[in-house]
Amino acid sequence: MSKPHVISIVLTAHLPFVRHPELPQAYEERWFFEALSETYLPLLEVFDRLDADHIPFKLGLSLSPTLCHMLRDELLIQRYLEYTNKQIEFGLQEMERTRGQGELQHLAKRFYDTVVDRRILFTERYEGNILKICDYYQRKGRLELLTTAATHSFLPFYTANNEAIQAQFEVALTSYRLNFGRSPQGFWLPELGWAPELEKYLRAYNFAYTLVDTHGLISGNPSAAKGSFYPIKTPLGIFVMARDFYAYRDIADKERGFSYAGVYRDLYEDVGYELPSEMVKPFLGSNGGRTQTGYKYRALGGLDRKKQVYDPKKASEKVKEQVRAFLDARVSRLEAASAYMQETAISLCAYKADTFGRLWYEGPEFLETLFREGSTRDDIQFMIPAEYLYKQDISHFQKMVPAFSSSGTNGYAEMWLDASNDWIYRHTVRSLERMIELAERFPNESGIKERALNQAAREILLAQTSDWTKCLYKQESVEYARNQLEGALRNFTTIYEALGSNYISTEWLTTLEQRHNIFPTMNYRVFRRKR
Repeated sequence: MSKPHVISIVLTAHLPFVRHPELPQAYEERWFFEALSETYLPLLEVFDRLDADHIPFKLGLSLSPTLCHMLRDELLIQRYLEYTNKQIEFGLQEMERTRGQGELQHLAKRFYDTVVDRRILFTERYEGNILKICDYYQRKGRLELLTTAATHSFLPFYTANNEAIQAQFEVALTSYRLNFGRSPQGFWLPELGWAPELEKYLRAYNFAYTLVDTHGLISGNPSAAKGSFYPIKTPLGIFVMARDFYAYRDIADKERGFSYAGVYRDLYEDVGYELPSEMVKPFLGSNGGRTQTGYKYRALGGLDRKKQVYDPKKASEKVKEQVRAFLDARVSRLEAASAYMQETAISLCAYKADTFGRLWYEGPEFLETLFREGSTRDDIQFMIPAEYLYKQDISHFQKMVPAFSSSGTNGYAEMWLDASNDWIYRHTVRSLERMIELAERFPNESGIKERALNQAAREILLAQTSDWTKCLYKQESVEYARNQLEGALRNFTTIYEALGSNYISTEWLTTLEQRHNIFPTMNYRVFRRKR
């Protein structure tokens, strides 16, 4: 009997740092609330059910340092609980409003029960600490937790500045060790942005492997002989695995992806946009703009996108059908690849975690069904990346260097560098040079100066966040993204000039430290030149 085919599921969970204690409420904080309610908690529920039923699930999960900080931030957690309280109150109102409307009332009650159950799960079973539960499953060998750059910077753009890259790596490692008490083996490249210059940093910080998009290996030097079905090894000894293009397309492609099936719940058809404003008052923004309530009653619809009431039973049936199709497709391709190689081929199925829940309501159910179905088949074996690499013969890895690549539009760098956002880099590069200058000029400061230098380091790291340049490119939340970028640079410049004049406002600095409280153990000396 032939060996089972290996499938490795890897998800990346990331959010940019958004926190506004200076405001009674900030619309953008809802990105965190929605991700927590609709992706992170549902995924942990899936893990709990699979573990209780002794289903041998295995999954890789990259948790960004910014997200990890937000998941432990008391202010954001308190505001999240207030947000769920609003959803619960609104759900009671919805069940009353839809009384006698059959399907609609059933859905209203279903969503209300889900919000209540998840709030209890978060506060009581998980004690408000999701990272602790993730670590629990990592210690059981079910999860492998990867890390990524400190502020999810698009690293290829900063490879000319050693100190910028080393700060992104060192701060990320410090964050991971504080949260999980160990060092990670895998590094998720933000936006899967790879450049050959990054190899030396992965080696220097003792990472075993990283991931690239499919064309990173296919277009490498030389081209990967086994395509994306087998890892390669760089000259410095870093293992590189490539995402399965077809596995990604089968789930996330807007034209043919499973997540866009007509029976699935429509993400955007929220009653918050339909009901009179007085009925959704708790969900109105500070400027009166409407936001989502989480109560959605419509399905995506067929090819004509004719909207119908969402039917959870039909959606579940579709999930089961798609899981079988997904696994059959992976096995078919792995069998074809195995005919041309002696090694154990792998299908690396890598996605954004938000795909499973927030963007695709049925996504967590799909993952759960995938692992349950896979456990009944002899031709499939799920592995985490590190486990798979450990089981391979090291002499079989092809030595090569992947090509410059990313997961962005058209596969390279245009998403983070075009006419909409190119202005930012002359400011970030200049500020980085100044940050290095500060670290060199003040190597042994303490007191107020050390606090100012640490905050300057936080601000320049925040200015490198890839999310805001991506927002500018996609023309989404443009004003907010620009304000975040300009604000971080302005804060850095204020500190730089204050240190130059030997005076800084303690009140102003304290306020900034309270607002941008990320990386509490920050040491500005990470920006010193390595000698």
